[in-house]
Amino acid sequence: MTLLAFDFDGTLSDSEMTVLLGEKLGVADRMDEITEQAMNDEIAYAESLRNRCALLEGLSEAEAQAAFDEVTLRPGTPRVLESLAEAGIYTVILTGGFKRGVETALESAGVDVDAVVANRLPLENGELTGEVEGPLIEGTKDNALDVVTAVVGTDMSQTVAVGDGANDLPMLEVAGLSVGFAPKPAVEPSCDVVVESMGELYDLLEREAVL
Repeated sequence: MTLLAFDFDGTLSDSEMTVLLGEKLGVADRMDEITEQAMNDEIAYAESLRNRCALLEGLSEAEAQAAFDEVTLRPGTPRVLESLAEAGIYTVILTGGFKRGVETALESAGVDVDAVVANRLPLENGELTGEVEGPLIEGTKDNALDVVTAVVGTDMSQTVAVGDGANDLPMLEVAGLSVGFAPKPAVEPSCDVVVESMGELYDLLEREAVL
C-alpha cells in the first residue's frame, strides 16, 4: 500500500466540528440530530451539511476559531500519522468538515499529513454567512480519492481508506483496503475490517505491512 485516506470527524477526531461551532450559538442539539441522520444515510450528506451550516449564520470569526481550537485528535492518532510518514506512505484527509479545524488540530498535536481536502465556511464582515463552500459538499470521496491517486501516481488497489459514516462509503467501496473506524451500522457491511481505536488501527496497518 502506498496511500492512506482518512476521514476526520468521527475517525481521526472524536470531535464534531459543526456541533462545536453550533455550541457557540446554542444550536448544537439541532446540528447533532442532522449529523446523525446523515451518518446513518437517512438524508443526503450535502443536504445535511448545508442545513447545519445555515444555523451558523452570524457566528463571529473569533467564536468560530475558538470552536476550531477545541477540535482534538483521538488518543494514538499522532503515533499512527508519524509512523505512516516514516514508512513513506502518502496520507490524505478527505473530510466534509472544515480545513481550518483540521489544520488547527494537527498543528496542536504537532503532526502533519501530505494533503487535506476539506470544505470552507465563508466570512462576510467578520461573521459566518451560513453558506459552505468546497469540494466535498456535492463531490464524493471516491472522486476525491481518484484525483489524489492520479496526482500521487499510484493505483487505487494500493490505497487504504479509513472512515465511519455514510459519506465515507464511496471511498470505502473503491479503496484497496477499507477500514471502518467504529463505523455506523449502515457503513459496516462495506468495510473489509473494523477497528475501534487508533491502537487497533496501528496493529492492523502493521499486519497488512503498511507500516
